[in-house]
Amino acid sequence: MSAFLNRRVLVLNQSYEPIMIIGAKRAIILVLNEKVDALENYREIIHSTYLTLPLPSVIKLKHYARIRRKEIVLTRKNILKRDNHTCQYCGIISKNITIDHIIPKDKKGRDTWTNLVSACSHCNFKKGNQFLNETNMRLIRKPNKPTHIYHMQKYISKENSSWKPYLFMEKN
Repeated sequence: MSAFLNRRVLVLNQSYEPIMIIGAKRAIILVLNEKVDALENYREIIHSTYLTLPLPSVIKLKHYARIRRKEIVLTRKNILKRDNHTCQYCGIISKNITIDHIIPKDKKGRDTWTNLVSACSHCNFKKGNQFLNETNMRLIRKPNKPTHIYHMQKYISKENSSWKPYLFMEKN
């Protein structure tokens, strides 16, 4: 039972704009307080003494909320999530992935979304302290700052594939 309550729930604004991802416990409280409508549900059912409730997967606020977006923080974890733990030079997926500066730090390269990529230790060592045009290496994908929707898309799994239409993805 407690494993169900640790599930993630997608929250949409009244305009169906994805806002955030919350835990199932909080989502159930919002449904019971009639602050949201459940649009999609998981297969699991929550039982209590007085009611039976399907576990929500996607909920929509009943009243529009103005949201001030916070910037997605530039962290190692978020860079690895953006790059899917994949070396951006050779394409290897690894748990032992490092972060590489495209423009090296000592050559005025800064810590920005567009200058940091994930790289396997072999490619990071091979590139060393050089510019890309000085090496035989190329980036698989140009690094960009992720959007909030892109960031939420990373939480999609088999259990919550019902989120796909709300996060502008194809439904499988």
